[in-house]
Amino acid sequence: MSKTIELIFDFVSPNAYMIWQPLKDLVAKHGATIAITPAYLGGMHKLTGNAPPFVRDAEVKGKNEYAMIEMNRFIAKHRLTKFQMNPKFPFNTITLLRMLVALEPDQRAPFIELLLPPIWEQQMDVTDPETLGKILQDGGLDAQGLFAQTQDPAVKQALMDNTDQAVARGAFGIPTMFVDGEIYFGKERLGQIDEQLAG
Repeated sequence: MSKTIELIFDFVSPNAYMIWQPLKDLVAKHGATIAITPAYLGGMHKLTGNAPPFVRDAEVKGKNEYAMIEMNRFIAKHRLTKFQMNPKFPFNTITLLRMLVALEPDQRAPFIELLLPPIWEQQMDVTDPETLGKILQDGGLDAQGLFAQTQDPAVKQALMDNTDQAVARGAFGIPTMFVDGEIYFGKERLGQIDEQLAG
């Protein structure tokens, strides 16, 4: 029986970009599947008292510098050489996440794959409606329809519910993954997930 990795996801996290392809490779290796749950990282931080590492660890001598070393090691290992920090970071992803919620589950991975390169490789400003609309239209999506769905009260509530429920299950940041009820946080947990899927 195929295993499922539930990925709690928000576009704003550079680590969500970095884990995406390696996670897909891991899923292919084990014949597993990815189930994507959009959740708002800003809301998760508010609910848990967490903060972005670069803010939280700013006063800890050497910690952010070491985090950069580890990030560069991960980039080199997985050949993520196109990665560039987005100059708008941290940017508001509510619109993107509502669009992701509005899509059918099998449409979510293609939507993520459409948006990740403009954000984390081409440094585009996806908070600008015109820029985002062009990306969506060029990707063959109904931009106008998706923008309209972001104002649907049911879509808004679903994103809030996803965020609340992720926190209730123990999530405090992005990316968080669940496999058979086990929680894993961060791109560095891929090896542990590999072991669990192999078990």
